[in-house]
Amino acid sequence: MNLKVAILGTGNIGTDLLIKIFRSPYLQCTLFAGRNLSSKGMLKAMSFGVPLSDKGIDAIIENPTCCDLVFDATSAASHKIHAPILKQLHKIVIDLTPAKLGLFTIPSVNLAEALQYDNLNMITCGGQASIPIAYAISKIVKNIDYIELVSTIASKSAGPGTRANIDEYIETTEKALSHFSGCKTVKAIINLNPAQPSIDMNTTIYLKIDEPDMHLISVEVKKMVEVIQSYVPGYFLALEPVYDNGFVILSIKVQGLGDYLPKYAGNLDIINSAAIALAEEFAKNKEVIYDK
Repeated sequence: MNLKVAILGTGNIGTDLLIKIFRSPYLQCTLFAGRNLSSKGMLKAMSFGVPLSDKGIDAIIENPTCCDLVFDATSAASHKIHAPILKQLHKIVIDLTPAKLGLFTIPSVNLAEALQYDNLNMITCGGQASIPIAYAISKIVKNIDYIELVSTIASKSAGPGTRANIDEYIETTEKALSHFSGCKTVKAIINLNPAQPSIDMNTTIYLKIDEPDMHLISVEVKKMVEVIQSYVPGYFLALEPVYDNGFVILSIKVQGLGDYLPKYAGNLDIINSAAIALAEEFAKNKEVIYDK
């Protein structure tokens, strides 16, 4: 039997998650909850025959057996309200907001550790794209003095939730980057590009390193890219690592699957694909859930 999951939040992220869940052989969406039954996301879910509710988290409170795992695709502020409630209800929570309450989770880096926790924070889209690369490099380079991430996404792929959480996005990305890389001085920047046609997500990473072994760095980066591609097929190196003026520089491009949003919305696709990969791992290890 597939793992029963609920989605809180019926916007772009929640609706894209719903479609990905329907394609998963391990997951079953048993509740799609928001606040507006006439929203585009709700109408899409209705066409799939998914149980709907406009009561938000109250739908889970009133029927706690409806699910074992909850995707929170609302906002950082809302998740801070939801988290203690869902913990009391003994639910596994995969948080797609930058609330940073749970364990920072990147499937290609700490998947096994994540299975021991009941609240997993998926950081941010830019974090999912770039932090595993910084982590891979940090394993072989111990003297990274500074890391800067610059993510550029299409304006059309940044909905109201993304725009409302820009400050939290930057703070959470920087905190997670420092956590996984061990570098204390980091910076994250996000640019919303209104160009037409809309651009794919692109993240450039700058790492200040003295006398790096570029061959070894390239090998480790390519290994990590292959791991990420196992759950994000549209993830690839747009610029392979180069060394210029004291910095190792590389760029990542992410193209989405086009499930609900256009393929250029790789920023939403990567965090959702990472969340699905995590949920599927819980589904494969159901005893982990029932032991919590």
